[in-house]
Amino acid sequence: MKSIIRTDSAPSAIGTYSQAVKVKNTVYLSGQIPLVPETMEVVSDDFAEQAHQVFKNLAAVCEAAGGSLNDMVKVNIFLMDLGQFATVNEIMSEYFHQPYPARAAVQVARLPKDVAIEIDGVMELPNVD
Repeated sequence: MKSIIRTDSAPSAIGTYSQAVKVKNTVYLSGQIPLVPETMEVVSDDFAEQAHQVFKNLAAVCEAAGGSLNDMVKVNIFLMDLGQFATVNEIMSEYFHQPYPARAAVQVARLPKDVAIEIDGVMELPNVD
């Protein structure tokens, strides 16, 4: 049995997907881009501001599912410029505590709304409802 996770504290889905899907105590989070939930506009052209907004959006979805960023077990980071890898590491360290989740970071040709970063992942909740 699966539950659909939705919160107004993160951007609405802009396609045929859910913000997250929960199956037992595992939550599959859809990719988040740096949209401000209230306006559905990109937060800024600045990479660091975009990365912070993405982590805030992910945190909101995690909380709506009953967890937190630190319950994430896998994170996939999609970057327009892999040269921003060090910046991502620095910003990620502000949102996650050890032990860190498994992670992949890849450069891609293009992202929705021509943003610089998108992140998705999997969260494992400590307790089953």
